[in-house]
Amino acid sequence: MSRRVMALLRRDLTRLLLGGRGGGAVLPVLFFLSVAMLYPFAVGPDAPLLARTGGGVIWVAALLAAILPLDRLVEPDIEMGMFDQWALRGITEELVIAVRVLAHWLSFGPPLMLAALPAAALLGLDGNTLRIVEIGLLAGTPGLAALGVTVAALTAGLRGGAALSGLLVIPMAVPILIFGAGSLGMGGESGLALTGAASLVLLAIAPFAGGAAARAARG
Repeated sequence: MSRRVMALLRRDLTRLLLGGRGGGAVLPVLFFLSVAMLYPFAVGPDAPLLARTGGGVIWVAALLAAILPLDRLVEPDIEMGMFDQWALRGITEELVIAVRVLAHWLSFGPPLMLAALPAAALLGLDGNTLRIVEIGLLAGTPGLAALGVTVAALTAGLRGGAALSGLLVIPMAVPILIFGAGSLGMGGESGLALTGAASLVLLAIAPFAGGAAARAARG
């Protein structure tokens, strides 16, 4: 079973990192950096304002960047009958979704954390704020990955599912966004703790909710 899981993880990572039509992992990073570059032009050269609001902008950009590959997470495999093949090999939908969550996070979480370094320089964030942002992204992006895969499974096969999944993810990700951005204020440790707790809840729910949705979609 472990070999099958590793093979599935390698397949998912290859598709998400190098996927042609979705731009792979490059497109979310470019989108993330584009937001960081354009925001100073929108608010003007006010360094205190940029430093005060830049952390929140990074969180919003991270959320929107995580939405970009939603249409490639589940629906193509359902259309190609991959879930049926995995079921014949004894690989459950819940396991496939759990591996997909891990692959999705690896494809955008660490790259966004690296991209936050130049983004922080563009926004004028100091070292302490950058440290809190990086810890928050480490705690929050797994939850965004779990939420994205779950919603992608729920909307797979629906007309306009890609647009619908994006509309569903944004309001459902608001708690992580609030806790993550809130950690940049006074008492930031509690915000980071709540961000991590929200991620853990989503990670626990995703395999079962996503697996049930994928099973219903292929049935």
